[in-house]
Amino acid sequence: MTPRSNLDIVRATYEGDSEDNGRNLLAALAPDAEWTEAAGFPYAGTYVGAQSIVENVFKRLGGEWDGYRAAVDSYYDAGDNIIAQGFYHGTYRATGKSFSASFAHVYTLKDGKIVKFVQIVDSAKVLEAMRP
Repeated sequence: MTPRSNLDIVRATYEGDSEDNGRNLLAALAPDAEWTEAAGFPYAGTYVGAQSIVENVFKRLGGEWDGYRAAVDSYYDAGDNIIAQGFYHGTYRATGKSFSASFAHVYTLKDGKIVKFVQIVDSAKVLEAMRP
């Protein structure tokens, strides 16, 4: 079996349905992966390991938003670093407000595993949807 490229590994976390994307992400994370949500973003912080990432980011997104998704427009392959650029979309359940906000996700991979993720996002658009 031919090893998948770093770009293929990252693409597989965006381009299927949310269940497939989640399963692919968990399979791609290194045990000590560092996941940094941007300062100013509602889930800001650095989380280490799959359990912490799921609890502090993905469960919250799934519980607080309807239709939350990251739609990638472009990928940039820089070897061990892959950048996904696009727009988040979703509706905050508590307010019923929808948003669209630009993002860039910077991944660092080693030996076919994601070891680091850094989010860059227009947090103001997200926070605006959360305000009553």
